[in-house]
Amino acid sequence: MPVPPASDIAFTPTVKNIQSARGSREAYARQEARGGFRTAIDADLAAFLAEVDTAYLATTNVLGQPYAQHRGGPKGFIRVLDDHTLGFADYTGNKQYISTGNLAENDKAFLFLMDYAHRRRIKVWGRAHVLDDGALIARLMPEGYRARPEQAIVFTVEAWDTNCPQHIPQKIDAADVAAEITRLRARIAELEAENAEMKGAAP
Repeated sequence: MPVPPASDIAFTPTVKNIQSARGSREAYARQEARGGFRTAIDADLAAFLAEVDTAYLATTNVLGQPYAQHRGGPKGFIRVLDDHTLGFADYTGNKQYISTGNLAENDKAFLFLMDYAHRRRIKVWGRAHVLDDGALIARLMPEGYRARPEQAIVFTVEAWDTNCPQHIPQKIDAADVAAEITRLRARIAELEAENAEMKGAAP
């Protein structure tokens, strides 16, 4: 029996029927012939994750009610544990524990990752579970980050895909802007000093 393409995790028969009706099925069928979405964490995804400082974790409870929660931290807070596993420290928040409760009932999960500066996004399907493992939490905790870790979330990647940049607004991180302004001010000061020196040396 042939192995279904990885993209079947999102492209259900109903989705495929809609794609056929709206004219995109042929293009996605060609992708499926090549295996569909990627399933292993490769160098491209690892490099993307190294620059990610914000993510959205989607879960669903046993009744099918979806929920999405923001997760953030310093760049690279989502760590690659092996070629199919991601992990991140889960910090103490408002203590509603909706994501934690959903994962206790249904381990299917989804990560939506955005890079506004470069207008890129990546979607990751998989299964996630919560671990109260001190050693793992310490391993995943970003060095010097002032947050209190409460648990670890380990995400097993089943499929991932990129999106086109269409309709993604370009937004620049405030810290990156501040660093560039500091660099430009230093360069301006350097040029002004050189200019003053040349004027002083002029006959």
